[in-house]
Amino acid sequence: MNIKVISFDADDTLWVNEPYFQEVEKKFCSLISDYLPNDEVSKELFKTEMANLRLYGYGGKSFVLSMIETAIKVSDSKVQPETINNIIQLGKELLDHPVNLLDGVEHVLETLKKKYKLIIATKGDLLDQERKLIKSGLSSYFHHIEIMSDKKEENYSELINHLEIKPDEFLMVGNSLKSDIIPVLNIGGNGIHIPFHTTWLHEVADVKEITGKYNTSEKISDMLNIL
Repeated sequence: MNIKVISFDADDTLWVNEPYFQEVEKKFCSLISDYLPNDEVSKELFKTEMANLRLYGYGGKSFVLSMIETAIKVSDSKVQPETINNIIQLGKELLDHPVNLLDGVEHVLETLKKKYKLIIATKGDLLDQERKLIKSGLSSYFHHIEIMSDKKEENYSELINHLEIKPDEFLMVGNSLKSDIIPVLNIGGNGIHIPFHTTWLHEVADVKEITGKYNTSEKISDMLNIL
């Protein structure tokens, strides 16, 4: 691999994220369980999130708005103001949650920065992702931070053009095959997939969609052996 730039996803690649969303979702389902069983509430919430992606994008704020909308919908507009306030408080706790780095992250970044240009390419709400990056203490390792509205082929192509490199000089490292690996492979880039123990349903990929070759590491420190 003729790699010049290594790009890291942030959530569930550098630090823990999805488990906190799942914890909030469980609490949300309990709040409105008088109207629907928890598993049915989760299904309705996911439908609402998918319908809202075009307008709200990704991240905690979008999640909060979708929870409120779902509560109103499943309760037939009977949900109490106190419950809405509790949902908002759940969202604030999620957005202000401490950032916990995954094992080995700092060692990997410290090692790789000696040879490669390191960047972050993550999607989500700008303020939320900036806040997490500051809390992580990792900012100094990265030459560039790209907070993307989405992670599709055109988004990566634009990023690579901005970096003034060729696609085969770009390596994307992340936990999502759908967002981090497949679109990069499709434009001629390289990928290292680091699976996380839990994945948002929207990020689950059909492996039949994968046409290029990529590497898989059980944990982030294993990628040093690949490189």
